[in-house]
Amino acid sequence: MYEFHAKKEDMALSVWQRLWQKILASPAVILLVLAGVLCFAANHLLVVTDPVESNYALTAKEMLLSGDYFSPRIFGNYWYDKPIFFYWEIIAAFKLFGISDFSARFFPALFGMAGIVLAYGFTARLYDKKTGFLTGLILLTTVEYFYLSKAIITDMTLFVFYSACLMAFYIAYSEGKPRWYYLAYFFAGLAVLTKGPIGLFQPGLIILLFLVWRRDLKALRHIKLVSGLTLFLATTLVWYGPMYALHGSDFISQFIGVHNILRATVSEHPQYNVWYYYSAVFLAGFVPWVFTLPLAWRDYGLSRKVAAAWRAKRLHLPVLSMKTQFLIVWAATIFVTYQLMATKYMTYTFPYMIPLAIGFASYLKKYDRLVLNLAGIVIAIYVAVTFTVIVPQCRQASAYGAAQVVSSLADDETTVVTYGGRYPVSLTYYSGHTAYRLAERDNIARMLPGGISWNAKNVMPFMAIEDLPDQGKVLAVVRDRDEARFLQDVSGTWQWRAQKGVWVIYQKASDL
Repeated sequence: MYEFHAKKEDMALSVWQRLWQKILASPAVILLVLAGVLCFAANHLLVVTDPVESNYALTAKEMLLSGDYFSPRIFGNYWYDKPIFFYWEIIAAFKLFGISDFSARFFPALFGMAGIVLAYGFTARLYDKKTGFLTGLILLTTVEYFYLSKAIITDMTLFVFYSACLMAFYIAYSEGKPRWYYLAYFFAGLAVLTKGPIGLFQPGLIILLFLVWRRDLKALRHIKLVSGLTLFLATTLVWYGPMYALHGSDFISQFIGVHNILRATVSEHPQYNVWYYYSAVFLAGFVPWVFTLPLAWRDYGLSRKVAAAWRAKRLHLPVLSMKTQFLIVWAATIFVTYQLMATKYMTYTFPYMIPLAIGFASYLKKYDRLVLNLAGIVIAIYVAVTFTVIVPQCRQASAYGAAQVVSSLADDETTVVTYGGRYPVSLTYYSGHTAYRLAERDNIARMLPGGISWNAKNVMPFMAIEDLPDQGKVLAVVRDRDEARFLQDVSGTWQWRAQKGVWVIYQKASDL
């Protein structure tokens, strides 16, 4: 009986070893296929949502239709919320595939795939193929990575360029390959074209703190500062130079003043400005792998060791390898700097995901069956949830349905207004009709952009209730919870036409 069980265990082990042999024969290809499935699943069904995605999509659409590929514009006005690179991505996808939901999400998904391959390649170089594969698999199946690989926002593009910059630096520094420094400067330039000065400042700070820890500041003499910064400037000035020449102080005051300095010093979302914000983001964003943390606590007996060390008054930091030092500085610097900033947003710390995934993979390597089984279950869940939950939720978070009704009712002379709730940019994006935000004249005066303030984000067109036309067709798209207030505050007789999600469409009765 004992021999039978021993043979059975040997067979299971042999099967497991053969599985790993197959995986490690082409780990990058397997990760690429899995990433492709997750990143692109149902993208053609995921409508553009408010309040963030629609800003990027409408800006790219207006740039494409205007033929001006340099100056971001929305509702016919220039605006400087983000640099150009992500808009170029969406425009390129629109030109390749037409203006559609799939094309709007094409490059976030593509960069999501690239990020997984990048994580695998760097980790395999630092450790081995198995650790690299587990790193890519863990990263791919985190909630935050899954979300951002589908979201029409800048963060996945920044993640790839930011990570590539730091990886290139480390390879140049640790392997004595100075040409890699140029790649670091180039990718820093692309990061600045994607998100702004943070694309240089934060990687630069990480590198500096790493060298301080290594007591190797003399390495700064060898990182190609002059020629590297020349390459960086050549990369960034392709857009920043013409933008300053075209728009001058307006560009500087809005892009630097509002969207960088103000963001760092005055909270855009004060309710999130709490000390535990990014700890909560980590716990939520690294699901399901955060649930393996108790394993580490148990295996390493951390609580007992720390307590014993304190009692013996001999608590010392462990001796860490150079690569471990670099990964710690990478993750910790991102966490701390964003925690110190006034404005907090769930995706800001996203670039720390690779060093965290490497840490999880290094530990969970001995639990490789757990990792593969859990990852397989999670991938299946993500695909199912995408079709059954995320697709309908996106429609709820978008004015797509209301836009279809508006398109069927409106002509070129129709006035379209919105009332209540957060202004739905997706209404204009999908309908092709500019929707005015309806409010009382005194309230509009308080909301209009001006100076260095968060009002700069109110780029939508306004219309005073007092100026609503008496003649011609008028359609009002009203948030359902504000219907009663709308019918009370806005004069005239309004005919209910349809409800799509949270938006109710009314038409002025005299126009019927």
